Parts: sequence; C-alpha cells; structure tokens
Amino acid sequence: MAEAYLPDMTVSSPEAPAAQARPDRPGVTELRLAAFATHRRVRFPLGPLTLVAGPSGSGKTVALRAYEALARLGSGAELAEVFPDPVTCVPERARPDAQRRRGFRIGCTVDGPEGPVRLDIAVQAEPELRIVGERLTASGQILLETALRDPGRPVVQAAWHTGGSSVVTRGPLPDDRLGTALLPLRVAGRTDGERQVLAAAEQMVLALRSVYACDPRPRRMRTPVPVGSGRLLRGCDNLAEVLWRTRSECGHRYAHLVAAVRAGCAGTVTDVLAEPLGDGTVRALLDRGDDVRTHLGLLGDGELRYLALALVLLTGPGVLEVDQAGEVPAALQSLTVLADGFDRCLDARQTGALVRLAARMCERGHIRLVGAVSDASWAFGVAGVTVVDLEP
Repeated sequence: MAEAYLPDMTVSSPEAPAAQARPDRPGVTELRLAAFATHRRVRFPLGPLTLVAGPSGSGKTVALRAYEALARLGSGAELAEVFPDPVTCVPERARPDAQRRRGFRIGCTVDGPEGPVRLDIAVQAEPELRIVGERLTASGQILLETALRDPGRPVVQAAWHTGGSSVVTRGPLPDDRLGTALLPLRVAGRTDGERQVLAAAEQMVLALRSVYACDPRPRRMRTPVPVGSGRLLRGCDNLAEVLWRTRSECGHRYAHLVAAVRAGCAGTVTDVLAEPLGDGTVRALLDRGDDVRTHLGLLGDGELRYLALALVLLTGPGVLEVDQAGEVPAALQSLTVLADGFDRCLDARQTGALVRLAARMCERGHIRLVGAVSDASWAFGVAGVTVVDLEP
C-alpha cells in the first residue's frame, strides 16, 4: 500500500566538505509536491526570500497550502485538522487502486546544523484519511521509515535507525500524526544512531513549526477592535491593537515601521498611531502632521495590505500568532512568513518597497518569506530574491 503512494525517494546526497559551515537556524530549502492537487513531480527551491510567481490557476496558492500543511503537521496537529477536505488535495486525474484508494504526496528538505534533512510523506485521502508512508533521511541514511501494514488498524509500522546492536528499532506509530514530530517521545537517544535520528527530527520540526501564514483582509482592518492578547491574527484583523502594543515596546523598530509606511502610503505620513476609544476598543490612524489624522478606515485596500505586511516583516514571533519552540533560544530560530497574494492590491511602488524591506529583514536571518505574486519578472537577478516561476 505505501509503495503505491510514495515517490521515488532514492537517496543520493554527496557528503559536504567538513569545513563547510552549516546554517545556525534551520530553514526549508526545498518544497516537493510529488502529487498534490494541480502539481505532479514539482520541486520548489526556497531561499530566505522566495517569490512564487505565475498567472491565476498556475498553482501558487496550492504550493503555499502544501507548505502550511507540512508546518502544521510538524507542530503536531492531527491529519484531519490539517486536511479538512483531503479529496481536494488529490491530483485530478489520479485513479483509485483495486481497493478504491487515492492519495497525495508532499515533502521538503530542511538545511541546518545537521546538514540537509529530507522528509517525504504519503497520505491516503480515500476511503479514509491516514498517513500511509513517511521517510526521514539525512546524509544518505534512512533515519525513519513507516508503512501501512494492516489497513484495519489505525497505526503504521515504523522503523528508525538505531546503530547499536540492532540496526533499526521497530514499533507502531499512529496514522493520523507525523511520525517525525513524535520521535523525541519515542527515541531514547542511547546510541549514536538514535542521537542522529533525534537531531535530524528536531531540526525538521523546528523549521516547520515556526511558520506564520498571513493574508491581510482590509475590510476587517478598518473598524476599531477590542483590546486582547496583542498577537497579530493571520488576517491582520486586529492591526490597530497590535500597533497599540508595539509602539511602546520597541521605539527603534516602530520608527522603521513609520518609515516603511511613509514609503508605501499616499500623502504625508509623520507617524502611525493607535488610540483607545473608551469602550474597550482601539483604532489606528496615520498622523499627517499639522494636527491632521487619517483613520485607517479611509485608506485603500492596497495601503492597508501594505501596512499590515510591513508590520509582519518588522515584528517578531512574540507579536505574531505562531507556535514558537519555547525550549529553543530565539537566536537559533527563524520565523517563516507565508504570504499568499503578496502583491494583491499593491502598485509597483508598494511592491518594490515591500520586497526591499523583506530583503533587509531576511538578510539578518531571523525571518524568511515565501510570497505568491502574479508577476516577478522585475525581481529576476535581484540580490537576495529567489524566484520560482510557474508560467506554463
């Protein structure tokens, strides 16, 4: 069963030179869609700043959807949470096998202190949702492999590298969760092999769980919002509340935000403000100088999306609604922002200013960005930008 879904995962990775420096912060360097919705046998190279470009219907949103799905699985989410409508992930022309089963395959590579680590998973979507195969590899070594042996039981048979008196250890894992995310709870780490497995799994999970999927919705950003946790929602509905919080937390970073807004919004901008209204809500305004203030409700969709994305790029995970690894020092973590429709409603000036801001922030290493755009021809050859062109 597993073999019917798993891609060709032959491992052939040359050993890196001993003196080659590895990244301090793990990051996803390749996304693979072996068979997922509109994509088959597609590889997306990912850098610190990646723009996925193509016309409507080319599969940009599908690619970001797959990345977010891997991120949620890496955070320990159940399969049904991640894929509430799994049949939409099955390639359109995929035919069921003799047991009427169909599925999809996705994977990624994460580079970091342990070197490149590769994860590939096969998911059965019909007749019932389950993970039927998973493989974790590093340095030409299969560290974890699972397969569905008994369709009547909600488990897969797993084998992970031991390197001791037994080459592998075998045991059951649930078929509704990513096995790689469960390894730290199952592997003791007594042998060098087990420690290698744990290090690779932890690198993969760390890179995947620090993801913030963002798609600002201007309509919801125009009205005052209640004061709450101060963590920015993925739709940026509570933008005014987050501005209220961040203004007093880091004056230097807030000054950068004001400069960015000045570059992307029409007219004079001397400050970006948030004020309480006395009823438990707060609203945001642009200070135009000379006692003139513009409520955000009067701004266009492009200006609001620009402001929200600039705020996302300039704030840290403590402000964004993400699942950070609290046990890992912030200096070793990198937050990945997934921005579908990154250039939606923006003009060329705003898009250029936002990408330049993203390049500066990504260069520092604490943030990565994967954005879907309709056109990125202007970005080919731009330093620090990786362009994935989906043009037919």
